[in-house]
Amino acid sequence: MNRKELIKKYLEFFKNKNHKEIPNSSLIPENDPTVLFTTAGMHPLIPYLLGQKHPLGRRLCNVQRCIRTTDIEEVGDATHHTFMEMLGNWSLGDYWKKEAIEFSFEFLTKILKIPIEKLAVSCFKGDRNAPKDTESAKIWKSLGVQEDRIAYLGKDNWWGPAGKTGPCGPSTEIFYWIGKSKALKKFNPNDKRWVEIGNDVLMEYNKTKKGFEKAKQKNIDFGGGVERTVAALNGLDDDYLADNFKPIIKKIEQLSGKKYKGNKKAMRIIADHIKASVFIIADSIVPSNTEQGYVLRRLIRRAVRYGKELNMKNFVTKVAEPIFKIYDDYKHLQKKKILNELEKEEKRFLQTLEKGLNKLKKIAWNETISGKDAFLLYQSYGFPIEMTKEISSKELGCSVDEKGFGRELKRHQSLSRTATKGKFKSGLADSSKETTKLHTAAHLLLAALRIVLKDKNIIQKGSNITSERLRLDFSFPRKLTEEEVKKVEKLVNKKIKESIEVKREEMPPSKAKKQGALGIFDEKYGNKVSVYTIGNFSKEICAGPHVKNTSELRQFKIKKEESSGSGVRRIRAILK
Repeated sequence: MNRKELIKKYLEFFKNKNHKEIPNSSLIPENDPTVLFTTAGMHPLIPYLLGQKHPLGRRLCNVQRCIRTTDIEEVGDATHHTFMEMLGNWSLGDYWKKEAIEFSFEFLTKILKIPIEKLAVSCFKGDRNAPKDTESAKIWKSLGVQEDRIAYLGKDNWWGPAGKTGPCGPSTEIFYWIGKSKALKKFNPNDKRWVEIGNDVLMEYNKTKKGFEKAKQKNIDFGGGVERTVAALNGLDDDYLADNFKPIIKKIEQLSGKKYKGNKKAMRIIADHIKASVFIIADSIVPSNTEQGYVLRRLIRRAVRYGKELNMKNFVTKVAEPIFKIYDDYKHLQKKKILNELEKEEKRFLQTLEKGLNKLKKIAWNETISGKDAFLLYQSYGFPIEMTKEISSKELGCSVDEKGFGRELKRHQSLSRTATKGKFKSGLADSSKETTKLHTAAHLLLAALRIVLKDKNIIQKGSNITSERLRLDFSFPRKLTEEEVKKVEKLVNKKIKESIEVKREEMPPSKAKKQGALGIFDEKYGNKVSVYTIGNFSKEICAGPHVKNTSELRQFKIKKEESSGSGVRRIRAILK
């Protein structure tokens, strides 16, 4: 069975069980700066797990693209991936443990025809906050799973909450035997021949500031990895030999003139990292030194480094080619744009790689590379700290002062902020009436850009506002068309004419975030922030000042739209 067949069978099965299919969301979580990427299918559903009614009902299913940054260091073995697809089904206060486990079991054994002899499960062993989950174990036994194939585990079988409070509960995981020999009678979760292919999270608790309480709405959240399941169904103990990886591996073999056998780790890392990069770029992220862009840069550069081990150069776009065929059901993969970004980043890195490696060898005379030197490699040669650590430990036999690097990075960021900010943190040159008007216009401009360009991932990357003009930098991967510029300008002027009141409120950052206010939620915020709301059009955390009503702004005019760096555009505008 291949990837597409598995996904089709899964969605059909749960639709027949009265589940409604929900869209495959962006890899960039909407209005949630606490995580860089969507890591599971349940991520976009958090409001509904908390009790908000979903428009499609209480039974949902989908396949969700995910990025797991915690697994980057694990990639290189047979089963870990940065990019993965996750099968998901949910009950939002509808069916409970019995039906959830029965659905999972029926799908695996009846639809996918997996022999019960190859399956094992784990359940929560209990702790001071919640009892042992014997209920789930009894359900598995009633379906024919032997006692020896049920293990009770601790933290591995507990999910959540996502933050400090919220829904949480035990989980029951399903494992598949990938060993060449007959599955061992007794299930040992530490035996790597047992691979987890699915997990039913049983959200029956709510964590409050006081402790744990029974949830008012009990939820089921099933997640199953497509890559591992496809490999298992084809009798493979290596995900990279399945149809969603094999064409990429073959391309690497062809380009390097080497065989997969004997070069597995390097080829797996290259295949995984380039695939993940293709999908991240598809969701409008470009390589940079911050946030999602930093993860993307790290993935591409790590792939290039391992390509160098296989004597490959200028290969990234060629390795990416098969990915578009494998995932041709994802219509948002704009091939030309993605290949262009990959090529630019590979060239950028190759220009500095040799110099950086030579510099690293020179400073590696000591047992520990100082934080200052590690930061020099980061700033001058584009070496992510993880790469410096990897080369230092594996090739040069020395360690890196990570804490020292962190201090240097923080000091650099602090100096940068001091150098660029004006009187106000928001980049105002003064607090005159004209500057204040242009500042409010900048908020309208950012909101208009997100609407006209149909991209909710657009964020402000910097601003500089004087009494004569405003300059706004924002994240976007391409030049705007003349028509788009006119539409943005027209929308801002429409909101000015609507005479909308500009409201200011003070609230904790957590409340502002909950309300969907735009802002980078980092250490710069104190216990309270100012939130400026312009009707239902714009809501931003801001240090001010602003006008009382949009009618004060007269007429808005965009003078220029240009590039301000990789993945960042700049607009200059005035009020007439």
